[in-house]
Amino acid sequence: MIERAGAGPLRRLVVLRHAKSAWPVDVADHERPLAPRGRRDAPAAGRALAEADWLPDLALCSTAVRARGTWDLAAGQWGTPPPVRHDRRLYAAGPSGLLAVVHEAPAEVETLLLIGHNPGLEELVLALAADGLDDTLERVRTKFPTSAIAVLSWRGTTWRSLAPGTALLTSVIVPRGRKRK
Repeated sequence: MIERAGAGPLRRLVVLRHAKSAWPVDVADHERPLAPRGRRDAPAAGRALAEADWLPDLALCSTAVRARGTWDLAAGQWGTPPPVRHDRRLYAAGPSGLLAVVHEAPAEVETLLLIGHNPGLEELVLALAADGLDDTLERVRTKFPTSAIAVLSWRGTTWRSLAPGTALLTSVIVPRGRKRK
């Protein structure tokens, strides 16, 4: 069944790049933990999501240790975190692989949080956005750093109808935690 563009409820895809990771010697990339800055920034990302009213109905998270740590610290800022699905396919995925996982989200989910890695996340945001508010597209093109959050809005009856060029990039923020003195 082909859906008419713009049909269905307003949906939001919130894309969160994992927080800053450490580079310990002899640790596989998938197993790299968060760096001290990442452990400060991930809770700041969680607070930013709550303050902006972007809390998800469901989270999809890479299985990489740094992505899981980002999820745990961000979601720890909320009273009752939503369900999370840790999916190995999100690790090192390109835009088409990421979108395939997003397409599996249940239709009742209106706000979906995707936690993963660059360059795939940045490429996905740029592919999905037909346009952006203010300078959001340019900001993502310039740099999508660790802990960056991009919010894409679109209308559709299912997540399968989300396709390249169908969303509006409404916001890009980069929350940072403060060092303790």
